[in-house]
Amino acid sequence: MMKHFLPITKKELDYLGWDYVDVILISGDAYVDHPSFAAAVIGRTLESQGYRVAILPQPNWQDDLRDFKKLGKPRLFFGITAGNMDSMVNHYTAFKRLRSDDAYTPGGQAGFRPDYATVVYSKIVRQLFPDVPIVIGGVEASMRRLAHYDYWSDSFKPSILQECGADILIYGMGERPIMAVAKAIEQGDWCSQLSNIPQIGFICDNIDAYKEQQGTIILHSFDEEKKDKRKYAEDFVLFEKESNKRKQATLIQPYGNEFLVVNPPFDTPTEEEMDQFSFFDRMMNAPHPKYLKRGAIPAFEMIKNSINIHRGCFGGCSFCAIAAHQGKYVASRSEKSILAEVEDLVRRDYFKGHISDLGGPSANMYRMRGKNTELCERCPRPSCIFPKVCKNLNINHKPIIELYRKAAKVKGVKHITIGSGIRYDMLLSDAQTDKENGLSDYIREVVNHHVSGRLKVAPEHTASHVLQKMRKPEFEQFHRFLEKFNLANRQSGKNQQLIPYFISSHPGCTMQDMKELSKLSHQNHLMTEQVQDFTPTPMTYSTTMYYLGFDPYTGEKVHVARDLREKDMACHVSTCVNCQLSTVNCPAPCKYPRRPRRWFAYR
Repeated sequence: MMKHFLPITKKELDYLGWDYVDVILISGDAYVDHPSFAAAVIGRTLESQGYRVAILPQPNWQDDLRDFKKLGKPRLFFGITAGNMDSMVNHYTAFKRLRSDDAYTPGGQAGFRPDYATVVYSKIVRQLFPDVPIVIGGVEASMRRLAHYDYWSDSFKPSILQECGADILIYGMGERPIMAVAKAIEQGDWCSQLSNIPQIGFICDNIDAYKEQQGTIILHSFDEEKKDKRKYAEDFVLFEKESNKRKQATLIQPYGNEFLVVNPPFDTPTEEEMDQFSFFDRMMNAPHPKYLKRGAIPAFEMIKNSINIHRGCFGGCSFCAIAAHQGKYVASRSEKSILAEVEDLVRRDYFKGHISDLGGPSANMYRMRGKNTELCERCPRPSCIFPKVCKNLNINHKPIIELYRKAAKVKGVKHITIGSGIRYDMLLSDAQTDKENGLSDYIREVVNHHVSGRLKVAPEHTASHVLQKMRKPEFEQFHRFLEKFNLANRQSGKNQQLIPYFISSHPGCTMQDMKELSKLSHQNHLMTEQVQDFTPTPMTYSTTMYYLGFDPYTGEKVHVARDLREKDMACHVSTCVNCQLSTVNCPAPCKYPRRPRRWFAYR
């Protein structure tokens, strides 16, 4: 069958000869038919099961709502997502200033999605089509599945299911749950089947059946959490520990006379399943032609020459949403599937020979997992590498080195750079472990062939007490990696730079800590041109500390930079144009210091 875009207009439905649609997916992003864009992946997943799927990208929510009506009424359900990012992270900076652009919109134009997009879209659909089931998903729904603190409204909010009135919430990566949900809705009487579908949340009015089951955790009610921060702290610890396990419990939270039920997730996808979910051979790997006159889509331009080789991350950074969304356990694609996509990429018109990334949430976690997976089933550790690398973790880098080399040999590939962040704390070990797992070999491979002048890593801070709250390794480990990086450069005759990323205003971090960071950066001749101010995103450990003012695990008080002026000052760790000293050390201070280019991401 000839490849085609999923329909987004009535004309396309007519061209395909469709007199009905099974599922309509509403997204806050423009439609890009590429494996890096969630709506496209979910659409192709449903299409592979024989369903007719249409996408309604960035509908106008401010007029007479004609966009929501133009594709008609779906036979099964509406699937709603804010897009690849939380809509509030997409709209606002860490200083709550409105952004002037949107990377997921043609021409980078802002203003094509509402604040709290999932809630807004769901309420409109419920108003227009009251009898059609609504299924929400994506990172916005996933990270707001339980009661949570919302930074932008500075309020404690209930589960997004309570706010938007949808029927089902899918959290995490949605390929398998969306298939199960579609099948249940098609069979009818789907409400009675919800308790048997993994990786979803829903509202019910009776939990007697759950009380008799082992592996059920009943949290404090939303009202109790809102009144007493200590109770929210207890529930967050329960949630985070449970979400770190391979085998998880059902979570239940009371809301008045109703109950939010969150079923445990599916098991980590197998290699075969990951290959099936890649869909690169079914996709057009381009934005929909409707956008040609509106300009390029920045997010697509950034990733169009990159290939995702795995998902999930066991790094466990406190401020990061990846583990709670994609999962702590890494799922990798097969080498055969990845190389097939490399060959497919080479044939695309826009490819000029440079693969910008072969990676995932972290660059060097490909095919890594517990040596004894049974030990992982009940392990509540948020990180497999902090405070030190778990003895049960396989850190063999030889498979990824071999993958890089095979991909580089594909005809038409001129150069491969690694754009994903490298977890350098896995690359520092004793000589025997290094030799067995190819750790130094990996550093040399990257330095010799896969760096384009600069390699970016994320030590995040220099102060030990801040790094502990971040769940990041001591700054001394960054120094050790820097020495290895410089040695590999000297041996290869290259002069490449290591660029560190830092975070300001993280819970536990004071202005004095930022001054020390700036001082150490200068003493070590580090280019601190990029500083990310901490953005409290829902349901992370860091955001919980920000909201509570204390550590939910220990109860100890934590310094929090809530004042926007303090956050702004802390973020300006930069280099003076004139004297090349950090602005906090500049003796003048010089009149025109160079401010850093700030770096924001939903991490």
